[in-house]
Amino acid sequence: MTVTKLEPDERYPDSCFVEDAAIVTQRGAALTRPGAASRVGEIERMRGALAQFFPSLREIGPLGTLDGGDVCEAGEHFFIGLSQRTNEEGARQLAKILSSFGYTSNVVDVKGVDNILHLKSAVAYLGNNRLVVTEAMAHRSEFAGYELVKVNSGEEYAANSVRVNEHVLVAAGFESFERKLRQQGYQTIALEMSEFQKMDGGLSCLSLRF
Repeated sequence: MTVTKLEPDERYPDSCFVEDAAIVTQRGAALTRPGAASRVGEIERMRGALAQFFPSLREIGPLGTLDGGDVCEAGEHFFIGLSQRTNEEGARQLAKILSSFGYTSNVVDVKGVDNILHLKSAVAYLGNNRLVVTEAMAHRSEFAGYELVKVNSGEEYAANSVRVNEHVLVAAGFESFERKLRQQGYQTIALEMSEFQKMDGGLSCLSLRF
């Protein structure tokens, strides 16, 4: 595993959440068009960072908006969240890009779900056809056919988790969820996330993994 670390950019205080600026897959990558106007300038920095890995980058263009936190990769399929940051045009453009890479996708409207900023605030993919979901998302028809690991009420923030090989990175302080993952055979690594939580950020937001 190789880790590329980007230096802080004081012009963009949300730029630590690098996941929102790009969608990366094994077959190609696309730069997003963030839904918050204050973040649009982050894209050029991400362009340079990804160029060494993806010489040909696709992009979301006007009038689309798209945050990477609204895009959940589930193997060969992608869920694209419609939220306050990602609009229908952005989702349409990304679906077309993903199709050109050979992936399928569908849209999940989360605008009416309380207390989440992005789709991945409430959904994570663990591999092997298994999804982590909050109670608010557990009965959505879009996830029919998946094995669901439900996050208990009061621990919703823990849903934003990241599987790396046989380990699952989780936010510290959510013991019930950790216990549930261990019962499923995963090893967990709990990380302190309280400062990022104050900014509506989660574990997946802090990296691009490919």
